[in-house]
Amino acid sequence: MHPPARLAWTIWGLGSLVYLAAFFQRVAPAVMTEQLMAEFALGGAALGNLSAFYFYAYVAMQIPTGLLADRWGPRRLLALGTAVASIGGALFALASSFELAAAGRLLVGASVGVGFVSMLKLSSHWIAPNRFALVSGLLLMMGLIGAVFAGVPLRLAVDAYGWRGVMAGFAVLTALLAVALWVFLRDDPSERGYASHFHGVGEKVSHGHTPILASLAEVLSYRNIWLMMLVPLGFSGAVLTFAGLWGVPWLRQVHGLDAKAAAAITSTMLVAWGIGGPLLGNWSTRLGRRKPLYFGTGVVALLGWAAVVWLPLPLPVLVIVLAITGFVSGNIIIGFAWAKESVPLRLMGTASGVANMGPLMGGMFLQPAVGWMLDRHWTGAMAGGARLYDAAAWTSGFALLAATVAASLLLLKPARESFCRQTA
Repeated sequence: MHPPARLAWTIWGLGSLVYLAAFFQRVAPAVMTEQLMAEFALGGAALGNLSAFYFYAYVAMQIPTGLLADRWGPRRLLALGTAVASIGGALFALASSFELAAAGRLLVGASVGVGFVSMLKLSSHWIAPNRFALVSGLLLMMGLIGAVFAGVPLRLAVDAYGWRGVMAGFAVLTALLAVALWVFLRDDPSERGYASHFHGVGEKVSHGHTPILASLAEVLSYRNIWLMMLVPLGFSGAVLTFAGLWGVPWLRQVHGLDAKAAAAITSTMLVAWGIGGPLLGNWSTRLGRRKPLYFGTGVVALLGWAAVVWLPLPLPVLVIVLAITGFVSGNIIIGFAWAKESVPLRLMGTASGVANMGPLMGGMFLQPAVGWMLDRHWTGAMAGGARLYDAAAWTSGFALLAATVAASLLLLKPARESFCRQTA
C-alpha cells in the first residue's frame, strides 16, 4: 500500500521548505540594492556579481547533487545543505567587506543548490509518477513563495531592523529547518512501512555503484538533456535578473516608484511565475506532448519582454504585461518533466541536476551582464552612495533579456518530443 496522501504531502512539504529558503536568498538582494551599493561601494557590475555569486555556486552544484541524490538519497543532502546554508547566511549578514559578503553568497548558493534536484528525487518516491510535472510546478511555487517574502515583507523588515539583522535572523531559521529535516524526513515510503512510487514497487532508494563519471556520460549522451539545460537559460534567466535584482531599481529610477511599490510589482511577476509552473506542467501532461506548449508560451514570453524593454507602457499595462510574461515563463517546468522522460528513470537525479543548471545559468550570466551594460551607460549620477542610471541605460541592459529569450526559442526547435512517456 502506498503512503497516505497526508503523510506523503507532509514529507514533501517539509522538504520543499529548503527550496523556499533557497529562493528567498536568491532574490533578497533585489530590495537591498541601495544598501548593498552604499555599504560596499559597488557599481552595477559589481553588485550583479555579488548577487550572482549565489548562482555561480548553485550551478556548479547541480551535477554533483544529481549524482549524489541517485546514490545517497535526498534526506542527507537536504539536511546537510540547509545546515551549511545557515552558516553562509550568517557570514553574509556579518560581512565587513565585499569579499566576505561574496563568500557568504557563494556558500549559500552551493548549499541550497541541493534543494531542487533532491526534491525531484524525493517526489519520485513519495508522489505518483503521473503527478510529476504538477509536483515540479508546485515546487517552483514554493520557491516563489520564498521570493514573495523577499519582496515587500523583506523590504519592510529591512527598513525596520536593517539588512544585516534581517539576514542574520533568517540564518537562524535556516538552522532550525536543517534540524527538522534530519529528524523527520525519510527518503522512501518503505522506511515508514509503505510501498514506494519509485518504479511502482516498494524499493528503497538505490545506492547503486555505477561509476559517477559513467552515469554522467550516459546522461549527457541524450541530446534532449543538453537542450533542456540550455533552453531555460533565457526564460528563467530573464525573470531572475529582472525580479531578482534589477527590476526594483529600474521601477524606482525610470518610473518614479517607491521601494515598496516596486518590490510589490516584481513580486507580482514572481507570483505569476509560480502559478504558471504547475499549471503549464499539468497542461502539457494532459495534452500528451511537451513541445507545443513549451514553444508557444516561449513566444509569448519573448513578446512580453520586447514590450517591457521597448514600448512606453503605462504603469497599469506594464504590471499586466509583467504578470503575463512571468506566468508563461513558468514553462521551464515542462522542461524538467521532459528531461526526466528523456532518460532511463535510474538516471533521473543526474538528468535533473544537469537540466536544473540552465535556469540558474541564466541568472548567473544575465545579472552581472545587465549591471555591466548599465555601468557602460552611466552618466555619473549618484544618490545616497548608489549609482543612478537613465532610461537609455536601462533599455540597453534589459535588451539582453529579450535577446536571451529569443535564443532559447531557437534552441527549443531541435528537441525531440517525449509524448509524456518515460524512456525505458
